[in-house]
Amino acid sequence: MEMPSPYLIFLLLLLHQFTAVSSIGVNYGTIANNLPPPAQVAQFIKDKTIIDRVKIFDMNPDIIRGFANTGILLSVTVPNGDIAALANRRAARRWVTSNIKPFYPQTKINHILVGNEVLHWGDQNMITNLVPAMRAIHNALKRAGVGEIKVTTPHSLIILERSNPPSSAQFRTGWDQNILAPMLLFHRQSKSPFMVNPYPYFSWTPQNDRFTLFHRNHGIHDGPGGKVYTNMYDLLLDAVFTSMWKLGFPDVEIAVGEVGWPSAGDPGMTQTTVDNARWHNLNILKKAGSGVGTPLMPGHRFETFIFALFNENLKSGSIAERNFGLFRPDFSPVYDIGIMRGQSGGGVVKPAPVPVTGKQWCVPKAEAGNAALQSNIDYVCNNGINCGPIREGGPCFDPNTVRSHAAYLMNFYYQAKGYQSYNCDFSGTGVVTFSDPSKLDSH
Repeated sequence: MEMPSPYLIFLLLLLHQFTAVSSIGVNYGTIANNLPPPAQVAQFIKDKTIIDRVKIFDMNPDIIRGFANTGILLSVTVPNGDIAALANRRAARRWVTSNIKPFYPQTKINHILVGNEVLHWGDQNMITNLVPAMRAIHNALKRAGVGEIKVTTPHSLIILERSNPPSSAQFRTGWDQNILAPMLLFHRQSKSPFMVNPYPYFSWTPQNDRFTLFHRNHGIHDGPGGKVYTNMYDLLLDAVFTSMWKLGFPDVEIAVGEVGWPSAGDPGMTQTTVDNARWHNLNILKKAGSGVGTPLMPGHRFETFIFALFNENLKSGSIAERNFGLFRPDFSPVYDIGIMRGQSGGGVVKPAPVPVTGKQWCVPKAEAGNAALQSNIDYVCNNGINCGPIREGGPCFDPNTVRSHAAYLMNFYYQAKGYQSYNCDFSGTGVVTFSDPSKLDSH
């Protein structure tokens, strides 16, 4: 019997109401001169958002102190330049005494990240001392009575020698046995996650636009593995998993340290738009909460940190680098993915239906073409909605146009799923209106 595709399973699960709120994290970068004070940021996250964990890129005591008594989990980062010194056990114990003990448990520090993308950016001294420093800090935490804090380090996917197809993926020769195998052994022994930064954004090309941005597509068939991939995110995660499996560590948890998409970019960067950033991060949010996993890790939930909390105006590089934020410095959302409490832009879980008594409708956007609208019709009809009314002889068959039929089904689907705005997205071709489109609806 042929198993349903992972993409179909993903869609079906998204269309069901989840019974528990799943966690979502965010990276709180501070390369800016216009950000609010840390205590105000922490209070905003606690009171106004569904974010329950935050990752920072340093050991800023003001930020660590700002999250005290909020209940928000905080991941802190040892600077890359401190790694070599902390490979010494005595130095690691002093570091824990000075940098962790004064704040814990008032601030719920749950991860210590030893450096950031060290294999990508670090010199040989940092790389050589990375695993020893991780072990030394872990032992120091246990000695200090706070061994529940986990030690890990985030990796860019430069650690992969190849990733596509996932069945052929493997870690870079040299790093695999000398660095990553001992590191994965440490993670297994300490029950800490292997953290990676899988950015579909960095793999984007005009040719793979739909694949990197979670739009419907024909998928990539991994012949040797017998799997089908319909988005770059799953492909990258499974490439990491395969590489771990080939070293003998398929049991180590994977955490997503960074993933995001910029909402603006330099002229000519057509992929860096608000719509693309919103749609990408909405799907990351849904993936984090769905528990669908990936083709090689079905049913798996990944601890996930979206990049980033704020747009950071002093970051170097392209305009895109300064526009990864979910929020502006005044706390206004750059776009809505349902991360604000009480909003339904497509957050981690489907909120309870809102009683709107027929005063909201989902309609096609004016610029939506017939091909996209026909795709919407096919999608709705294949996902449990009765399409009889638009068939010949049905009460909504006339007018017999693709736009009219799509309007009826998109609205029916939106209402049947509880009036949640993300159920009127349809890959950017639908919009919610408060004016009765009776000419497009037979009811």
